[in-house]
Amino acid sequence: ILLLIRNPKDVATSFYYFTNVLSTLPSYDTWDDFFTAFMTKKLPWGSYFDYLSAWNKHVDDENVRMITYEELKQNPVLGVKNIADFLGISLTEKELQTVVERSSFQSMKKNSQKTHGAFGDILFRKGTVSDWKNLFSEEQSKKMDKAFEDCMAGTKLGTLLKYEVYCKV
Repeated sequence: ILLLIRNPKDVATSFYYFTNVLSTLPSYDTWDDFFTAFMTKKLPWGSYFDYLSAWNKHVDDENVRMITYEELKQNPVLGVKNIADFLGISLTEKELQTVVERSSFQSMKKNSQKTHGAFGDILFRKGTVSDWKNLFSEEQSKKMDKAFEDCMAGTKLGTLLKYEVYCKV
């Protein structure tokens, strides 16, 4: 199992735009309305923090490899190498470069009409790291940090994420 996780602030930001574009999901008049719903676990698919807590039980399972979105964006070659190693796939340098190029956000967005039809425009918006800084107020950022700390403090996944998500970005 390859577990891809992302900074909760960027998850919230991405989901805000996703819900406001997809008509089958509730939409929100303002970012503040969405943030309140996100923090009070009143969104479709539940709480991201509950999701992380559930996966924490499996972080040491030998058939689980965790990788962060931020890690893949920062060093896609190393990320793909780590994923291939975990899956037991040997790649030549040329194959590695092909996978890196074709799995880049830009490439997937460019090909999204072919791969996902009209839904591609909804799935592939920006693909950046730290886009949350364009929406979060300082108070919201602190609330999210506290919620993360309350939910994930003392867990292995919390320790890994704290380093990956907040120290490298």
